[in-house]
Amino acid sequence: MNDRGAFAAWVRAHHPDVGGDPAEFAAGLMRWRAAAGAPGVVAPVCVFRSRHGLWRLARWLRRRRRGPRVL
Repeated sequence: MNDRGAFAAWVRAHHPDVGGDPAEFAAGLMRWRAAAGAPGVVAPVCVFRSRHGLWRLARWLRRRRRGPRVL
């Protein structure tokens, strides 16, 4: 089993929602994250401000939702 499969099996077996100990689950999760090389953070989130703002995204969404131009 690959590392991701092993992690999923471990989570299914030790998650507090299925009767696992919350403190033990948190400690085990920190061990998995440390072994993966990202202690405490799964994926970094990068937020930046564009000089054009969000209008480009809004325009793209409007164009995506409209119907076809041909009849």
